[in-house]
Order: sequence, then structure tokens, then C-alpha cells
Amino acid sequence: MELPPLSTPVPHSAGVNRPSCTLPALACDSHMHIFDARFAPSPHWHRTPPSAPVAAYRMLQQRLGTSRTVVVTPSTYGTDNTCTLDALAQLGDSARGVAVVDATVNASELTHLASRGVCGLRVNFVSPQSWGRTTAEMLTTLADKVVRHRDCAGWHLQVFAHPEQIVALAPWLHKLPVPLVIDHLGHIDPSEGPAAEAYGVLRRLLDGGRTWVKLSGAYMRSSVHGPSYADTLPLGHALVRDAPQRLVWGSDWPHTTEAPGSVNDADLVDLLQAWCGSASAMHRVLSDNPGQLYGFDHC
Repeated sequence: MELPPLSTPVPHSAGVNRPSCTLPALACDSHMHIFDARFAPSPHWHRTPPSAPVAAYRMLQQRLGTSRTVVVTPSTYGTDNTCTLDALAQLGDSARGVAVVDATVNASELTHLASRGVCGLRVNFVSPQSWGRTTAEMLTTLADKVVRHRDCAGWHLQVFAHPEQIVALAPWLHKLPVPLVIDHLGHIDPSEGPAAEAYGVLRRLLDGGRTWVKLSGAYMRSSVHGPSYADTLPLGHALVRDAPQRLVWGSDWPHTTEAPGSVNDADLVDLLQAWCGSASAMHRVLSDNPGQLYGFDHC
């Protein structure tokens, strides 16, 4: 039975419609951010963050029909993961975290993060970072430190990089001793789609069985924009065809890269349905895969 439209919009999410399909049980939003005014931005960050607390995000969950989530520390907070840890405490066992740390992080801090629900570290080559430029050496240093947590399901490195950086980083990415998650469709230009050189790198990484790709951030490079984001269909179709068991989906709420009020999250779910093409593929991407990747059913 189709649910009625919302009476009021969700903060940072345009429209009041719901997705055109009912999501499977334990559907997971595997990439979103919490911004809470109780926590100060890092001195390196010069933009004013939005107000996007857990209470507002719960409204999005009710709108979309998701029940699990992965909270990713945004670059806004530098290496201070307090806001993310607070969100994980509020969301409970249905949430996991991906933290941001620098190369000097020690084992006790990683153990502390793990005890609070964190199971991955994000390494960002795109946005300004509090330590300055992110390097391949930093990536390998953090991977070596994450190895000590590999017995706990879900520990991984998450990489956000431009396509040309993914190509340049390929030798390091292939050698990582821990699972790897690539953000936002590899940031690949939809006009190139699966013909892009970076897609070839992603495909070889996916074929290795230790890499995952987030089907998220379609609007970042789409020239068609919503509601259809139709230019992303060849790329999404190719990923679902080539590696359906290595994909997860994320809303990227509250959409800080886009103009306020320009992203309808229900449209993003409908786009995922268009990429997947079947209920079984949707179930795999939204429930089975994140359950495995983030260790929801394990430690």
C-alpha cells in the first residue's frame, strides 16, 4: 500500500513525495552526515555548516523507509569525530560510523572509535582537510593501522577521490591489506560512464573481491539533474551488472555540495531503482550488502 505524501518537508530534502517503491526490511542509508551546532567546526573549515541533527535525519528515515544508517564524519569537523560519535549513541545498534583521522592516529584511539560503533576511516582527496594535502602514503599508513581491527566485521578504508586520482592511486589501492570503499560512484563523469578510465580501475578493484562502491552523490556530476538524473543511468547500470554484490547506497544527506533545497531524496531512491532494475538487486544493495560490509549482524 502506497504511503501518503508528507505533510511537511524533511529539512535539507526537497519535496514531500515518498519513493515510488517500498524499501526492503533493514534497508541501509550507507552515507550521510550529521551536523550539530553543539560541536564546533574545525578551524580549517571556512563555510558555515548546516543544522542537520539526528532528529532531522530520523524524519528522512521515516520518509524513505530506511532503518539502518552509516554516519560519515564530514570534513567540516577535521579529525574531531565527537559529533559522529554522539550521533551513533543516539541512533544505537542500527548505525555504524566512518571516522576521519590523520596519519598519527594511535591504536588506543582506533580502539575507542571501534567501541563507539565506528568501523571505517575516510580518506578524502577532494575536500580541504585539516592536515593539508592527502597523499598515497597516508592511505597506506592508515591501512596498516586498520589491519589490527580486521577481525571485527566492517573495518575498512573509505576513499573519496576524483577519477584521475583513482587512476593514479590504482597501484596503492590494489595493495591495500583491508577492504576498500569508493565514495560517490568514483566521482566519474556521467558523459563518460563505464567508458571512463577510472571505471576500468574500479572494475578491476571490484573483481578482486575486497572493494565496494557507494551508489551515492549522483547529482555531483550530473548535467541533467533531478528528478531523473538520466545521464547517470549507463554508469549505474554498469556497476549493478558488473558487481551487484559489492554496492551500497547512500543519500549523502544533507547534500552540502548542492544548492539548498535542490535535492529530493525520494528521487534518489527512485534513481537507485532505475539503476538496479529489479527488486532482488534493490534488496542486495540496500540490505544484504551493507549488512555484510558494516558488520551489522556481527561485532
